[in-house]
Amino acid sequence: MCSGRVDLTFVLRAFSNGMDGVFIGGCYLNECHYITDGNHHAISMVQICKKLMQLIGLDPERLRIESMSAGEGIRFAEVMNEFSKKLRELGPLGEGEEIDKNGLKLRLQAVNSLVPYVRLVERERLRVRFDSAEEYADFFNSDEVNALFKELIGDKLAISQIMALLRVKPHSTGEIAEVLGLRPTEVSKYMKSSTRQGLARFDMDQMRFVPA
Repeated sequence: MCSGRVDLTFVLRAFSNGMDGVFIGGCYLNECHYITDGNHHAISMVQICKKLMQLIGLDPERLRIESMSAGEGIRFAEVMNEFSKKLRELGPLGEGEEIDKNGLKLRLQAVNSLVPYVRLVERERLRVRFDSAEEYADFFNSDEVNALFKELIGDKLAISQIMALLRVKPHSTGEIAEVLGLRPTEVSKYMKSSTRQGLARFDMDQMRFVPA
């Protein structure tokens, strides 16, 4: 299967099912077996997914992509041994990041709900083509892309996480901050935005925020 077929939802589903890491192997750049350049798409997808993982508190090193050929069995074994060692160092998904199971579930649900929007942002603002993995990494880790990512995706993801939490039960600003690892001032900003958009409201009887 072409590495370009690996969708963002596949990676998120693996983490949601409790996998501690995800490895993607693909053709060398500019040597696509299917003449579709799917490996270029795969590298961009991985870079975007790593940024999403950082936003929800997961270590981006849990996701790895490598280019190799079918004849490089020894290299494949070495890479997998190295990746397995890294995952053991990181510990179980969530535990290594000090995120409880419920918090992890909510964060992954929030990311997954934004996938269609993330695809749109990628197509309109982040679609690039380079000749090396290093160039892709430099681009997606640049200050310009970091600022763009925060502006277009970061705030929407934070609100998505908060709404997923409120759908479970009402929460105060402090409780939301504790569960999602956000600062109370950040939560206050997001709650004002959510209230203006008609997504949430403050219930005076419970002294908690609830879905609108």
